Amino acid sequence: MIDTSFGTPIGNAPAVAVPINRAPRPGGRRWVVAVGGALLPLLILVVWQVVTATGIASTSQLPSPQMVWEAAVDLAQRGLLWQYVAISTQRVVIGFLIGAALGLALGAVVGLSRFADILLAPTLGAIRAVPSLAWVPLLILWFKIGEESKIILITIGAFFPVYTTVAAALRHVDRQLVEAGRAFGYRGVRLFLTVQLPAVIPSVASGLRLALAQAWLFLVAAELIAASMGLGFLLSDSGNNGRIDRIFLAIILLAVLGKLTDSLLALFERWAVRKWA
Repeated sequence: MIDTSFGTPIGNAPAVAVPINRAPRPGGRRWVVAVGGALLPLLILVVWQVVTATGIASTSQLPSPQMVWEAAVDLAQRGLLWQYVAISTQRVVIGFLIGAALGLALGAVVGLSRFADILLAPTLGAIRAVPSLAWVPLLILWFKIGEESKIILITIGAFFPVYTTVAAALRHVDRQLVEAGRAFGYRGVRLFLTVQLPAVIPSVASGLRLALAQAWLFLVAAELIAASMGLGFLLSDSGNNGRIDRIFLAIILLAVLGKLTDSLLALFERWAVRKWA
């Protein structure tokens, strides 16, 4: 026999090496993920530089990385770059928070109530199918080109992913889990917060991340048409002036900001799943 705990022989049996499974170090894994995630952007940057430096693509159609960097420095020195970034981020955060809260509330109502599902789901499903740009003329007529129209449009974009995922997830919560909660005296809001919501935390987190992506998409739709500041305005204004370097700069900034905010939400997702799921 072999004592597999230590890999030492018992009696006359030959010694056998027993591999010991060691859990990977979290720090090492994070390092691998970070490096692996940076490889493709670095490769794109190298290819981009080579293409522009060798003249394969004209700089009037594809600006070099240096041209984009110089455009960023120019806007930063004039105090516009960080102002545009801050304004767009503020709009997204406010609209996302309002839309996510409304989506969670209505998603819970529709997901838990058969009557609310019959009454509200068809209308909300029809509104969800309306393209983002279709809302812009109406919001401008109602709220002009102030902050309200932009934040409302972003709220609409953030609302539906959360509403849809929460409503669908709550319909499939384990009935035995709900009955167990009721056996402990939980009812109504307390049952929802204690039993039903924790059961769908992974779905809620996924819906929030989709909602954040939608918020950035709807931000650009709002700022392209009805704004005098922000990254969407930078895109529109640069297109009108033929500044392709600034167009690329705005696109890169939107990509970076979208990824950063999604990463923050991913941290919240991991924390929420550990705590409640």
